[in-house]
Formats: sequence, structure tokens, C-alpha cells
Amino acid sequence: MSRLKDVTLGFIGSGVMAEAMISGILNEELTAPEHLIASDPRQERGDELAKRYGVRATPHNREAAEASQIVVLSVKPQVLPSVLEELEGAIAPEGLVLSIVAGARIRAIAEGLGHSAIVRVMPNTPAQLGEGMSVWTATDTVTDEQRLQTQSILQALGEEVFLEDEDYLDMATALSGTGPAYVFLFMEAMIDAGVHLGFSRRIAQQLVLQTLRGSVDFARQSAAHPAELRNMVTSPGGTSAEALYQLEKGGFRTVLSRAIWAAYQKSKYLGELSSK
Repeated sequence: MSRLKDVTLGFIGSGVMAEAMISGILNEELTAPEHLIASDPRQERGDELAKRYGVRATPHNREAAEASQIVVLSVKPQVLPSVLEELEGAIAPEGLVLSIVAGARIRAIAEGLGHSAIVRVMPNTPAQLGEGMSVWTATDTVTDEQRLQTQSILQALGEEVFLEDEDYLDMATALSGTGPAYVFLFMEAMIDAGVHLGFSRRIAQQLVLQTLRGSVDFARQSAAHPAELRNMVTSPGGTSAEALYQLEKGGFRTVLSRAIWAAYQKSKYLGELSSK
């Protein structure tokens, strides 16, 4: 039996990630649509989700929070302070707050809501397909049952990792949360290169997508380090060796490392803003 069967979940903010969570929860049959409430200031967005998933919709954040045992904060970091002010006192004493707001520190959320049972999660967009990676942590007042409920929700989105130290959430934001953007840019660059070589864009995209998918599947099934896998396809003096030389010469690793570090710093900065 699902741990969420008779639990009402309220989503404060109904953007892409909130919809991904709603879809995953319903696909895994963790609860019925009538136990999900989505709040959004745009009436048309609420109507869209209600029509697509059968969930309840409201333009009022406080209404959704007061009706829920689990409240999911899924708004933009920039509007979080005003949302917390609006929701102060609306969370049931035994309720759970689950935040997917990038950079938002637990302390700021707890102080803003006047509530201590908080889970902070860093998901990513592949969660929309049930292939996401979620990293999460929880306060000491989150019960064992609430932790298991959190796991059920996140496992409906893909894989999940629990870490005790909240600082790892900013690191996860930079690595896995923002990670799909790096992959899509790399993908785009490969497709453009294929078009430059003479392939049609359709064929170039097919070649790139399947190459990336096959490479990831191969790496997951192999016990070898990625460097070993790279060496397997790099013959001395061959085409792979020449391509890799150009990537290293162009600072590929350094640029990627700097990008991830910059995302980490930005996540920390957003957390500082939400704490003010």
C-alpha cells in the first residue's frame, strides 16, 4: 500500500517541476488525483493541470497549504520570501514542507513559515520522464514516516540520494540540477558540427542522441572508470585521439569545471537572498 494513499499534497507553484512531480506521483499510483492541489496565480495554468491530471487547482497559495499534509514549495527563488510571508501559520503542526526551490536554505524556510519539519530537495528536469536525479536532506523534526513518504515521491521521479549536510544541496544544484543544461548544450554543439560536416539536421540529431544514450547506458553497465571507457575507443594516432587532443587544447575540462563552480556559487548566492 502506498504511504501517500490518503495524504493530500499541495503544490505551491505549478511550473515544470511541480507538474513533473504530479505526473510521477500519479503514474506510480501513489495517491489519487483528488488528493493533489496545485496553486498558481494564473487561472489558465490551474485549469490546464486540472484538465490534464484531474487534480484540484486554486489561485490561492494559502488555501492549498491549509488543505494539505505535505506542502511542496515549487516557486521561483525570487518570489519565495513573499510566498513564505503569505503562508506563515498555514502549515499544520504535524505537516511536512518539501522545498524544491533552488538555493533556498532550510533555515530561511523554517523562519519564514514558523514551521520546522522541512525537506529540501534538488531535483532535475529528467524527472518529467521518471529519469530524474534528486538529492535531498531533512531537518531532525521530520519523522521517519515523512522521510519514507519523501522517498516514495522522489523515487517516482527517478533516483534519489539522501545527504545529512545541507551544503551538499548547493553542490547538487550545480552538478545534477543544472547538469541537463550542460548536456543539452553539448548535444546541440555536436548536432551543429554534424550539419557542418554535411548531414541533414534530422540525421545529425539521430546520430547524436543515440550515441549519447548508448554511451550513458554502456557506462552505467560497466564497472570501468570513464577514463578507461574513453581509452577503449581511443586508438593511438586515430580519429578519437585527434578529436580529444583538440578538446583538451581548447580547455574543455577547465571550462566545464568553471561552469559548474559558477553554478555552485550562484546557488549559494540565491540561498543568501532567500535568507534576507
